Amino acid sequence: MLKAEEQMKRPILFGEVLFDDFADGSRVLGGAPFNVAWHLQAFGARPVFVSSVGRDVEGEEVLAAMTGWGMDTAGVQRDAGHATGGVAVSIVDGEPRFEIYPERAYDFVDGGGLPVVADGALLYHGSLALRHAASRSAFEHLLEAGLPVFLDVNLRPPWWDPAVVVERLEGAHWVKLNHDEMKELESEGETLEERAHVFLQRHGLESVFLTKGKEGAVALGRDGGRFEVRPGAVKQVVDTVGAGDAFASVLIFGLLQEWPIPRTLERAQAFASSMVRVRGATVNDMAFYQSHLEAWGLTEKAVDQE
Repeated sequence: MLKAEEQMKRPILFGEVLFDDFADGSRVLGGAPFNVAWHLQAFGARPVFVSSVGRDVEGEEVLAAMTGWGMDTAGVQRDAGHATGGVAVSIVDGEPRFEIYPERAYDFVDGGGLPVVADGALLYHGSLALRHAASRSAFEHLLEAGLPVFLDVNLRPPWWDPAVVVERLEGAHWVKLNHDEMKELESEGETLEERAHVFLQRHGLESVFLTKGKEGAVALGRDGGRFEVRPGAVKQVVDTVGAGDAFASVLIFGLLQEWPIPRTLERAQAFASSMVRVRGATVNDMAFYQSHLEAWGLTEKAVDQE
């Protein structure tokens, strides 16, 4: 069962919140850290999301969506000088392509206005949120709490600096990245898995979670453990935007709940597979999460069946 709220420490998530603008004119709220926080809220983990939005209509929509979902908005700053984040999304050969707008509010998180994270369990961040010096400085303030770090690599050209990413790898405990990102960040090794082993040792990581699209994912541990999961058949794929974020959210939840890695991988893959059947990276319907929570034994219905 889910640990009691008064005992379970809260995950802290730092980074971008933005709107995904699709070619057909639809618009969906997203951003990797925001997506992960959204899912964790549905799981009952009470995340603290740290970001910034503009004093604009989009910023109001972000805060209204968070409030409606029951999320804590105390870590979201308001920026009168910069617009809320946005990205143009196109689908090419079944994969999303992103044109990320520059100089947005989440690039200018103020390190002096951060929430207290004394009850934090871990600190999650991606690489996009560190593209600007202002937010990098704010993130450094968060690191002072000494929380273990989960780095979700998301290399979005031209918005990433190899030196910045490597610096953050040195301070991470867990890293999630996809097959293309592994090729970018590690050249030693003939196969992806060999590179992942080198990557794990080179950066002194606790675990590496390597996602491989239709081939599933592999987890490698410092203790030599190796675990793999493959996805089942998905009848209809609407888009793959946010699938990696869905996967990451369950990885984090598994860490919070101290699930064994094989169980966490299986549940993460199942949840990510359900996300590709919907448009965008977030779902504003608790019923979407219910079957997963029941399967995990985290609902009253599941308890009654035990």
